[in-house]
Amino acid sequence: MTDSAHFRFDRLARDGTARTGVIGTPRGEISTPAFMPMGTAATVKAMYPGQVRDLGADVVLGNTYHLMLRPGPERMARLGGLHRFMNWDRPILTDSGGFQVMSLSALRKIDEQGVTFRSHIDGTAHHMSPERSIEIQGLLGSDIQMQLDECVRLPADHGAIEKAMHLSLRWAERCRVAFGEQPGRALFGIVQGGERHDLEAAGIGQDRPLPLAELMEPAEPRHALGARAEHQMVGVAQDDVGAEGLDLVHRDCLDRAGRADRHEGGRADLAAGGLKHAGAGAAIDGVDAERQRGHQAAFHSRLASP
Repeated sequence: MTDSAHFRFDRLARDGTARTGVIGTPRGEISTPAFMPMGTAATVKAMYPGQVRDLGADVVLGNTYHLMLRPGPERMARLGGLHRFMNWDRPILTDSGGFQVMSLSALRKIDEQGVTFRSHIDGTAHHMSPERSIEIQGLLGSDIQMQLDECVRLPADHGAIEKAMHLSLRWAERCRVAFGEQPGRALFGIVQGGERHDLEAAGIGQDRPLPLAELMEPAEPRHALGARAEHQMVGVAQDDVGAEGLDLVHRDCLDRAGRADRHEGGRADLAAGGLKHAGAGAAIDGVDAERQRGHQAAFHSRLASP
């Protein structure tokens, strides 16, 4: 659901499922395909906003889950919104918090009304409904908002994925109603279905079990939430889904550690005075490898579009 008076998507070229284009928003244009830096807690870590702009970023991400816990959406609104708070005058996209809630599997409970969970910071109890997720994103001042969805950790059985898909569809309608009229802002729905084309197709009202790139409306922009590994980033923009936007927190972590990826696979370590091959699939220092795999495996279930 977009505000067509203020948002547009111009497709400039296409090669198979890969597209180049421009998403026009009231806060500026986003050249696509676009990698979106992660400003999870209202900052792209280790960088000033001007540096992010100078590197060519047209849009950054904020996260509803983290920002609702601190500093809190009502306080953020009183401070002038997320753009003013982080000194960023270009578009901001916010995730609904569904992925982070999935990560808290031992601390949350999901039902028809929403998600009840305990903060990973201090253990306090919180409830996020589809309506509250949209309310929070509105208070933050997000330009592109995401519906609340149930993000299933993969691998999972067909029944669990199908149940999450149908719940996410019901939540999508509630998010649409809660979003209402917000001039200058857009709401994206999220396609669930794990790695099963039949469920992905059902999630967008189709009965053909084909790849999403062949089913989704070509005139609408797509965003791949949390591409699961660096080597997939080109595939996400091309063969997999033809996405206009993608984000990858793993990539941001590697950048801060001074690492770069090799096109042919593997990783080069730019830190400590020289290039050092780290090998394909190496874990990030200080990050639990099993948790990385769980987060990466969730990628295929989340693709967003108006």
